[in-house]
Amino acid sequence: MERILLTIDRLSAGVGKAFAWCILILTLGVTYEVVMRKLFRAPTDWAFDISYIMYGALFMMAGAYTLSRNGHVRGDMFYRLMPPRGQAALDLSLYLLFFFPSCITLLYFGIPYAQQSWSYKEVSIFSPAGVPIYPSKALIPLAAAFLIIQGIAEIIRCVITMRDNRWPQRLHDVEEMETAILNEQQDRARAGGDAPPEAAR
Repeated sequence: MERILLTIDRLSAGVGKAFAWCILILTLGVTYEVVMRKLFRAPTDWAFDISYIMYGALFMMAGAYTLSRNGHVRGDMFYRLMPPRGQAALDLSLYLLFFFPSCITLLYFGIPYAQQSWSYKEVSIFSPAGVPIYPSKALIPLAAAFLIIQGIAEIIRCVITMRDNRWPQRLHDVEEMETAILNEQQDRARAGGDAPPEAAR
């Protein structure tokens, strides 16, 4: 089962990392616009459109990736004090009450919304360049679909944790140095080494 979870994590990571290149395109577009505007007095008519299209694509398509890394913002003042089984029960209830209804709604209304935009090759009415925006609208149901797939993996994780009182393995990327040090100290404390920082205080 954990192999399936990690496969879904890798799918979400692949999509998120592919769309991470949008930040490079956005940066190059804004840099080009600033240089043309400030040095050559020749502003572009497409830079604003590129910036919101690239940022929007990155924001939408990185959602499942962030979820796979447990990286979304969480008000964890009480959550972090709960045992894994309690955390999983809370997560499970929130997924069922809010996450899945929201994603299914986004998918249900996003598909015809994107289809309509593709049917007449919609362009931006706010752009003198007439930048096409129908590909961006297609990302709405696509992002919802990837979130639902990753959400199913998170539901399975919650069920496993409620059974075992231990969170299953999760893929990790680069983490903050402070987090890495804290995790290392906690691992040593569990192995019978140093006391964790909380106990030392």
